[in-house]
Amino acid sequence: MKHEMKLIVDNQQIALSVLREAWRQPLTVSLGDSARRRVAESNELIDEVVAGGKQVYGVNTGFGQLAHVRIDVDQLAQLQENLVRSHAVGVGDDLDDDSVRLIMLMKVIALAEGFSGVRLELVEALCELINHNIYPCIPSQGSVGASGDLAPLAHMAGALLGFGDVRVDGQRMPAAAALADAGIAVVRLGPKEGLALLNGTQVSTAIALAAVYRSENLLAAALVAGAMSADAIKGSDTPFDKRIHRVRGHGGQIAVAGVLRELMHGSDIRASHLACERVQDPYSIRCQPQVVGACLDVVRHVCKVLETEANAVTDNPLVFADSESVLSGGNFHAEPVAFAADYLALAIAEIGALSERRTALLIDSHMSGLPAFLVKDGGLNSGFMMAQVTAAALASENKSLAHPASVDSLPTSANQEDHVSMATYAARRLHTMLDNVANIVAIELLAAAQGVEFHHPKKSSPIIETVISSLREISPQYEEDRSLSTDIRQLAAIVNEGVYCDYAASILPSLGS
Repeated sequence: MKHEMKLIVDNQQIALSVLREAWRQPLTVSLGDSARRRVAESNELIDEVVAGGKQVYGVNTGFGQLAHVRIDVDQLAQLQENLVRSHAVGVGDDLDDDSVRLIMLMKVIALAEGFSGVRLELVEALCELINHNIYPCIPSQGSVGASGDLAPLAHMAGALLGFGDVRVDGQRMPAAAALADAGIAVVRLGPKEGLALLNGTQVSTAIALAAVYRSENLLAAALVAGAMSADAIKGSDTPFDKRIHRVRGHGGQIAVAGVLRELMHGSDIRASHLACERVQDPYSIRCQPQVVGACLDVVRHVCKVLETEANAVTDNPLVFADSESVLSGGNFHAEPVAFAADYLALAIAEIGALSERRTALLIDSHMSGLPAFLVKDGGLNSGFMMAQVTAAALASENKSLAHPASVDSLPTSANQEDHVSMATYAARRLHTMLDNVANIVAIELLAAAQGVEFHHPKKSSPIIETVISSLREISPQYEEDRSLSTDIRQLAAIVNEGVYCDYAASILPSLGS
């Protein structure tokens, strides 16, 4: 099966941009020589532990509160398979295939580091699932983010063992059948291998990374909408002057101001009111660099945390072949991911909140100078009145969803795992917030385009006029009352696809900044 993207995992740092492409499209994954050597050396030490009879957690013992139970050598394979089957208890909707592909890739990256004690053939079997576009059906709920993402990763591991369901080309089918069709042998687990597959933060990290990539898409679209709104109300571009932002010094603020200047450059509308009497614009227009810039700084910080985690070894115990040591620790605790997701939630909520405020500004004739509710014959027509209400409802919903998940913890496993991160929920709820913001920004784009067109024949900047022309291909100019529901939904999908990223690619972490 031919894939355009090919990746050799060989103990190198996998960049955020590479992970973004792996999220966007299928790929072919293989192991390099260094990774193969380190995996083999790590596995040899586990074989020596088993042969020598030394008691090591998860290798020849039970798990959690049952760690004191010694397991006979002839039951070690069954121990690992029982672990996978007993832990595959996830519920809720399945994760999407793009996120599952990212999960599997990050598990390959972690195992290939050579600290997990697994056999080379296990890592290669996981690569084969990726290479054949076989995506395990992983329920989205059931992980508390410590000891790793146990339940969802058990569903991933189950596909290697031939149980559970997978999706191939969007079609759900039994894992055993999919493996047989692809010529992939069912895996019989060796010592520690079930634990190595189940321990880890790959699920919460993948969901959070997908949210970061979507956040970049929305941030770019919000900047386009914000520039368009500024021109629609005949706002000033003076607040975007680079001298203002240089003296404060925040990188995100400086970058956002630069993008806004580029978006508005060459506007005839702006040139027409250079000598107007308005002194200052409302904050939702004037303070875009300060607010969205702070959001960009959050995204950049979260990217650094998640890039580290995506390349991390997060199972337990860890096998250090060079010192012949097997050490139990807690790298599976996903607190860094939970904190990052909670931080990102604030930025997502604020991007949407500022966009909604600009829509409210546009429809207010006293503030914007535009026809009330952006429609001719107001009174007979209600125009964008209810579209703004929808945006307000979504922005308000995001305020509740932005509440931190990481401050909550419920003990599990008979109080052995007495503090958990809730990272998986922290990441998962971001996508509901992002769906809301995509709709909020879509509403602003429609409203701002309508506002700019009231100034014709004076034109906005070449970039903004190009955006409006493409927007009009799916949403005609609003002449009289009609439902905007379909228009909003279609434009939100375009926003989610990252179409507007071209206008801000230079400042987005996974696209080159």
